[in-house]
Amino acid sequence: MAALIEAIEIKRKMYFEFEDAPYHCLDVDVSKPTARGGQTLVRLKMRNLITHAVFDRTFKAGDKFKEPDLVKVEALYQYADTTGFHFMDQESFETLTLPADMVGDDRYLLVDEVLVGIQKFNGQPIGLQFPPIVEVTVASTEPGARGDTASGSVTKVARLATGLEIRVPLFIKEGERVKVHTETREFAGRA
Repeated sequence: MAALIEAIEIKRKMYFEFEDAPYHCLDVDVSKPTARGGQTLVRLKMRNLITHAVFDRTFKAGDKFKEPDLVKVEALYQYADTTGFHFMDQESFETLTLPADMVGDDRYLLVDEVLVGIQKFNGQPIGLQFPPIVEVTVASTEPGARGDTASGSVTKVARLATGLEIRVPLFIKEGERVKVHTETREFAGRA
């Protein structure tokens, strides 16, 4: 039996279940009553882990939520085909296949042999968690022209091997490996 969590106990970055779906708490605001007999209200900014929609909801302090049946599985990205994206579970060595609509734009961060976390809710995969930085090869970029720095433009667009386009410094050339922040999808340095 999963433990119940009261709304007043929910903190930032906690997980809880609401209306049979897992949620991640992004922010909490507790408003205490000024008059006697008033109720303490808890305003939560929360993300649905299945639909990725963000909600603002207000609950009474005593409202109870279940702990979600969330499991994070370490998996190694292998390949993609028409059936989806294939990962190998690092414990059971089973192949997990995620459909393209679940992976979405995260496909631009998937490089061979990257270790990701696959979140499962009630045994079903619901999303990916990436490491803070991934290394990707630059597929194409314009050569840095002499005098570009004088105009204040010290970056240029580079298309990575995964199809992602980011801004990189002028000294980055085709074929180089670069680090990309998975959260912001920005250049993080040479690999």
